[in-house]
Amino acid sequence: MPEFPDSFPLGQSPTADRPLLGLTVLMVEDSRYASEAMRLLCLRSGARIRRADNLASARRHLAVYRPSVVIVDLGLPDGSGEDLISELARGTPRVGVILGTSGNDDGAQLAAAAGADGFLAKPIENLASFQRIILEHLPADAQPKGLRRVTDEVIAPDKLALQDDLVHIANFLTASASDQASIDYVAQFLSGIARIAHDDVMQDAAANLARHRAGGQPCAEDIDRIFGLVQERLQQRKVV
Repeated sequence: MPEFPDSFPLGQSPTADRPLLGLTVLMVEDSRYASEAMRLLCLRSGARIRRADNLASARRHLAVYRPSVVIVDLGLPDGSGEDLISELARGTPRVGVILGTSGNDDGAQLAAAAGADGFLAKPIENLASFQRIILEHLPADAQPKGLRRVTDEVIAPDKLALQDDLVHIANFLTASASDQASIDYVAQFLSGIARIAHDDVMQDAAANLARHRAGGQPCAEDIDRIFGLVQERLQQRKVV
């Protein structure tokens, strides 16, 4: 059964304005841009946040401490986030809230099948939606008391984090463009950051790559297209 503290530390009880005060969130996410969005959402909500950028790092974190909430990206550089969700769901004592996150259309179904309590679809940018999804899985004694003001605030991550993600994927393509597992990772990674950045052209390119990979079709043209788009965006940011 999920466990939560019987009482929060002095001054750390949740409030109407900061409904996640007293909670610690572990974000397992390789994208710096997505992580920056999550950091801002947690900051506005009162939660503390830690980040692991792959499965190995997440397992090291979890061996040392047990967070209140774990949010796991389904596509990670060293494996599937579904494996970690399954481990956490079977763990004793169980983490209080386990959420999956992805930019893929089938993400919610995959996360639920692995044992997640809920799902955050990328882009994760609306404060009220973020808080609601976490709060609906918390027990009554971990909820803020009284009425809670609902805001439609939308957070905007630092664009420098997006540039770091673009550099990461450019380097990844240069080193691993012929590896099939790496191609799948590129499609998933770019789909997520394209949704957060509202970059429809990149999102379509990532979707085409994923579709051709799933159908066993050649992907060289897709990879060249994506590499060109990444370089184009990096050059644009240098000019700015």
